[in-house]
Amino acid sequence: MKTIALESYGIKNSKINYQLSPEDLHRITIEKGQGVQASSGALAVNTGEFTGRSPKDRFIVNDAITEDKIWWGNINIPFSPENFDKLYDKVTAYLSGKEIFVRDCYACADQNYKTNIRVINEYPWSNMFAYNMFLRPTAEELESFEAEWTVVNAPGFKANAEADGTRQHNFAILNFSKKIALIGGTGYTGEIKKGIFSALNFILPVEKNTLPMHCSANVGAAGDTAIFFGLSGTGKTTLSTDPNRSLIGDDEHGWTNENTVFNFEGGCYAKVINLSKDQEPEIYDAIKPGAILENVILDDKGVVDFADTSITQNTRVSYPIHHIENIKVPSVGKNPKNIFFLTADAFGVIPPISKLTPSQAAYHFISGYTAKVAGTEAGVKEPQPSFSACFGAPFMPLHPAKYAEMLSNKMIEAGVNVWLINTGWTGGPYGVGKRMELKYTRAMINAVLNGDLGLYDYDHYHIHSVFGVAQPRTCPGVPTSVLSPRQTWNDDEAYYTMAFKLTNAFRENFKKFEAHCTEEIRRGGPQRYAF
Repeated sequence: MKTIALESYGIKNSKINYQLSPEDLHRITIEKGQGVQASSGALAVNTGEFTGRSPKDRFIVNDAITEDKIWWGNINIPFSPENFDKLYDKVTAYLSGKEIFVRDCYACADQNYKTNIRVINEYPWSNMFAYNMFLRPTAEELESFEAEWTVVNAPGFKANAEADGTRQHNFAILNFSKKIALIGGTGYTGEIKKGIFSALNFILPVEKNTLPMHCSANVGAAGDTAIFFGLSGTGKTTLSTDPNRSLIGDDEHGWTNENTVFNFEGGCYAKVINLSKDQEPEIYDAIKPGAILENVILDDKGVVDFADTSITQNTRVSYPIHHIENIKVPSVGKNPKNIFFLTADAFGVIPPISKLTPSQAAYHFISGYTAKVAGTEAGVKEPQPSFSACFGAPFMPLHPAKYAEMLSNKMIEAGVNVWLINTGWTGGPYGVGKRMELKYTRAMINAVLNGDLGLYDYDHYHIHSVFGVAQPRTCPGVPTSVLSPRQTWNDDEAYYTMAFKLTNAFRENFKKFEAHCTEEIRRGGPQRYAF
C-alpha cells in the first residue's frame, strides 16, 4: 500500500491516515465522538457553527494569473499573496502533530479534463465526504498519482481577522498560482466541493475552452442528454434523479467542444428537508452505509426526522453516485437536447413551464432567478427575489457574460431547446398559494423529453403578456388550469401587480450586466413595465 509524507506541505510530525476506506472513516468518526450511526446505517454528523457556505468569507488570491481575469467584487473578494502565505503557514503549523486524514482523488469524469486532487483533512468525516464527492482512482492510478490541486481543510483552526486579513475566523481561499484551496474555521463540508468547483469554473473556460455549469444532467435510452440548471432548493437533484433516465450527475458539469457533458464529481450532495420515500425514492434509498447525513435530528433509535429543521433548513446527505441505481458509467453524456432552468418562484407569477428563445435563455441564465422564502435565512419574513448569475454566482470567478456567451454559442451549435421551469408557488405567492406539486413538474419535464409539447406556434403556445415567454397550452398529465399562473390566482389585478413587481426586480438586477451584454440579450428580459 502506498504511503505519503506531508512535510513538503509544511505539516510535520503528524499521524497520517492515507486513503482509508469509508467504513474505517465511519468507524473512527464514531469512536472520536464526532458522529453517530443512523438507523439506516448512514453516518450522522453535526458540522458545528456553520451549516452552510459563508459567501462573504470566500476569497481568491489576487496575483499575476487572476488579476486581469477575475470578476472582482463582493462575490470574488481579493486576498493578498502575502496574507495567504502567512495564513497557510499558521494552518499547517496547527495541523502539525495532529492525526490527519489524506485522500487522493480527482475531478472531471472525462479523461481529457481529469484534475488530480489531494485532500488533507483534520476530521475523518470530512475525508469521508471527499471520498463520496470526488472521483475515486483505481489502485493502479494511485501508484502514479501526482496531485495538481490540494485542499487543506482545518475546521478547528480559527483565523484572527485583524492579523490574517480575513473578515472573521472562518475562510475559504483559492490560490491559482499555488493550486491550493485553503479552508479553515468551518466544518461545513460543502466548502470543500465548492472550492474545487470554483477552481474549475476558472480553469475550464480560460485554459480548455469548456463551459463549466452549476447543473445536474441525465441521459435517456436514445442517448439524449438533458441539463438542469438551478440554485439550491429548486429541484436540481430531485428532477435529474429519474428511474427512466441514467443520472450523469447532480450538481457540477462541463460541456466540451466535442459536445459531451461530463460530471465533475463522483457523488451527490442532496438536501433532505422533508425527504420522503414516496416523493424521492432514489435519494431516500441512497441513505445507507457510506452516506453522511449533516445536521439532521435523530430520535433515540437513530431514526431521522426529515421535517425537523431545528439545526438548519439546509440539512444534507452526501453519498457516492453508485448509491443511485440508474447511473451513466462513466459519468459522461453526449448530444444535449434540452436545457431546463429551474426557479422556485415564491411570488407565484412565473409559468410552471415555458419555452425560451435564445435571447431569453441568455437573459435568464445571466439573471439566475429564484426566491428566498421566510425561514431560509435570518430576517427573511416575506418572499424576496434572489438572483445568482449563471445559477451559481458564488462559484463563478469570471464575468457572468463570459459563461452566458459560451452557453449561447453551444445552444445554437447543438440546436438545444431551453425551458424555464417554476418549481415554486402556484395559486398565489408564498403564504397564500401552495408549492407546485412534484408530480406535475415531473410530468412537464417528461412531456419535453418525450417531444409531447407540439410545435412552437400559436396553436400550441401562448405568449405570456408580462414575461414574454411561451407557455404550452396543454401538457399530458397536467391540468390545463395549472399551466396558466394567472388562472390559478383567480384575481387578475393581484396577479399582474405581483408580476410587475417581479419584472421590476429583474430589470433592476440586470442593470449591472447591461454594459457587457448585446442588445439581443437585453431584449430577452420582460418587456412590459409597471406603472
